[in-house]
Amino acid sequence: MSLTSHSAVVRRLIVSPGSAPRQPARVVASAAGVSVVLRAFGRSPEELPARTVVLIGTDADADSGTGADSVPGGALPTEHEGFTVRTVGGPGQVLRRAHQELHEGTADLALVAEFGAPDPQTITVYAVKRAAEAVADGDTVLGILDMFAPGDVAPPLRPLWQPPRGTDPDRHRLILWSGRDAADEARVREELLPMLSGVHRERFPALPVTVPCGTAPGPVRGAAVAVSALASRTVHRARAADASRPRPIALMFPGQGSQHAGMAAGLYRREPVFTAAVDAVLAHLGEEGHLIRADWLDPNRATIGIDDVRRAQPLLFAIDYALGRMVLGWGVRPVAVLGHSAGELVAATLAGVVSLRDAVEMVRARVREAVRIPAGGMLAVAASEEQLLPYLTGDVAIAAVNANQQVMLAGSQGPLDAVRDRLKADRFTAVAVPASSPFHSPAMAPASDAVETAYRDIPLREPRLPLYSGYTGTLMSPEEARSPRFWARQITDTVYFRDALDELLAADDVLLVEVGPRQTLTAFARRHRSVRLGAGAVVPLLPARRGTLEADRQSVLTAAARIWTEGHDLDLDAVSRLWTWGTGRPTSPAEDADIAVAAREVLHA
Repeated sequence: MSLTSHSAVVRRLIVSPGSAPRQPARVVASAAGVSVVLRAFGRSPEELPARTVVLIGTDADADSGTGADSVPGGALPTEHEGFTVRTVGGPGQVLRRAHQELHEGTADLALVAEFGAPDPQTITVYAVKRAAEAVADGDTVLGILDMFAPGDVAPPLRPLWQPPRGTDPDRHRLILWSGRDAADEARVREELLPMLSGVHRERFPALPVTVPCGTAPGPVRGAAVAVSALASRTVHRARAADASRPRPIALMFPGQGSQHAGMAAGLYRREPVFTAAVDAVLAHLGEEGHLIRADWLDPNRATIGIDDVRRAQPLLFAIDYALGRMVLGWGVRPVAVLGHSAGELVAATLAGVVSLRDAVEMVRARVREAVRIPAGGMLAVAASEEQLLPYLTGDVAIAAVNANQQVMLAGSQGPLDAVRDRLKADRFTAVAVPASSPFHSPAMAPASDAVETAYRDIPLREPRLPLYSGYTGTLMSPEEARSPRFWARQITDTVYFRDALDELLAADDVLLVEVGPRQTLTAFARRHRSVRLGAGAVVPLLPARRGTLEADRQSVLTAAARIWTEGHDLDLDAVSRLWTWGTGRPTSPAEDADIAVAAREVLHA
């Protein structure tokens, strides 16, 4: 089942607008009733997506408009408390209208209300979302709307398709154990080793994730990531960690320059939240999304190279976002998020500043305008900002200050090549960054002006969790988060990642998790004084370079193990999907390539 073409019911609740009078009257569609619908699931209207629509099914009784605050003739206002309100036909049409609104992009959440159901004094409220986004958001999916049912009846709910449980003993999996103290941890480990040595390899994937079973994890913890044949040896060699004082977690999202061919492909169709999130992003890109997926899964036959802005920016957004959703699905609750360049938009999306659909449209606008700018590039230079000032000429500018003695330059291709030659002649190390556009330089000014106009129609909100901005070097203010100009000028402005990281690590000793490919931000963070002294720490989610599909899963599991031994409890059912989910989908590189080729042939036909 392709989730991107379906809608899911994620909540269903029967609510009563008030206490029952002695002679109960039928609940009618009214402004007060709409207020009840907006608050039905215990969230204030401010917490709902900006594009939430209330859809009300109508029938003869509901149209009577006898409520004290109903509009004469049963007509409701088209807007209430800032949200769109629509009256639709009968019950068979209202859920179909919800599906239509969601997939046409006019809504991110549909609240479907049946007044006077199941009895005259109650309202039945359904919360409906695009199915792929519901899975990515970690919602409990009550069912998928069957839109193939006859149009005159309410579409029934079908179960969410689940692949069979995995049984491959050659997949890496996580093994966790703990004890009350060091001696107790050693005892538990000694009891675990014979079990791992004696278990039949086909049973290995089904072993419990944590030992001892059924007890709360202790403050001394151990973890191993292994395949069946090496499990006992890996557990024996693992080091125990004191998890009694866990550092809070902050997530870092890399930007352009971190991308590489096939990044994170080992998780696609093998981890449900990651897969659904990637699909949700690419679905918002329409046909171009299909081509991006094909080039990603079959990079040797890609129609557009991964470093081209048309591939790098949307695909990197999809990967960062999907990884972030996966980590949040483990039960991780970050105290802060920080993005580098384009990664800041991912951080903002997860922090609630902008909806996923609108964030993808913002990426799309950036790409659309960037390709109109003459070719340029970026250089990573081992020098300070002050050392590089004499070399700036033409439109070449300081693009990013990432760490001490690690600065990036950007500009049009000709002037940038001249600067690179001068730097090398003066014995500076200057390395080209994978980029075909001169982001964070004055050359991008026309693009910045154009995207600002596009961003004015996008609802922007203040962050729901601390969001450190690389463009100000400090916490993003509510005014900045809601400013189209702030987001548009990111195309031209310098990224002060070092300053933002300084601010974050000055606020607390944290465990930084890099949520993206290549470990670029991990390298910057390891140079920070807090991390070098051991007060803070950093762990990457993915490998530093392209490897096998299994290496992606192994790296993610290693990060999960590090988070657990730090002292953070995880949703182990969610983590275990990395080795138990996806056996009902294509799992080999050859099959992925076949799918990519088929998609490309369909789109070019």
